[in-house]
Amino acid sequence: MKGVATFQKLLASARHIVILTGAGISAESGIPTFRGGGGLWRTYEAQELATPDAFRKNPSLVWEFYHYRREVVAKCQPNVGHFALAALQRKLTLQGKRMDVITQNIDRLHQAAGSTDVVELHGSLWLLKAVDEPGFVEDGVKVWEDRSMPVAPCFAGKCQPDPVVRSSDIPTSALPHTRNGQKLLRPAVVWFNEGLDPRVLTGAYELLNACDLLLVVGTSSVVYPAASFAPLVAEAGKPVVEVNLDPTDHSNICRLAFQGKAGEVLPVLLGVEEEVTGLVQDWAGKTTNTRPPRKN
Repeated sequence: MKGVATFQKLLASARHIVILTGAGISAESGIPTFRGGGGLWRTYEAQELATPDAFRKNPSLVWEFYHYRREVVAKCQPNVGHFALAALQRKLTLQGKRMDVITQNIDRLHQAAGSTDVVELHGSLWLLKAVDEPGFVEDGVKVWEDRSMPVAPCFAGKCQPDPVVRSSDIPTSALPHTRNGQKLLRPAVVWFNEGLDPRVLTGAYELLNACDLLLVVGTSSVVYPAASFAPLVAEAGKPVVEVNLDPTDHSNICRLAFQGKAGEVLPVLLGVEEEVTGLVQDWAGKTTNTRPPRKN
């Protein structure tokens, strides 16, 4: 790939690297983006269901959609792109450097691959909270992880995505509630028309201001506030590098732009091919009776 040597010089001279990831890297693990052609669940676009107003009007329907997404993600595994970023973080830490991952994804595949201290801009499918809880940061009390499948008995055998399937019209009382049954629960995912958790956004901006290299992976750079991150770093005179299937609106401000799948580009670009092989082997050893991670 043209530009690899130039990037590796930038990487070698950087002390604090930030990685911003989007739906593209998750798509390589088989997770649908619900965008563009074929991006419907039943007859709905994600934007119709992923809103506070939709949840108020029909919590059963919204919960069915999100439980289907949980079922899909539960069957997916980190791909080589995820492992490459985890390997780089380990490598840089041993060198006394710092690397942070900021993700727009809600699947926690970065953590599954071994990345630590991941900043989740939009929360996670695996987090729950009371419907009136304003925060999205996992604390184990107000916002907590629950990977139960199904997350409530009412979803067993339901939530199919087929257009001919009608809503199950699950009674609200049967939907997930707090242990005392007093409050309805919802996924701790930032919906359309909701603001990001201020603590998360402040933390992300602090990392961006402190970094001396930003690598943007698998995002079209159109959803704000994440779409403002690359211009912010570039305007500060620091290099921005992009890895994406296609050019984006921010490709012109990038020092370098690589087109291709994250799982194919990142191991070579980051110089971690050997380390990725080790992580994939470790994963295979931990996940017996499952298919191996995707190698694109």
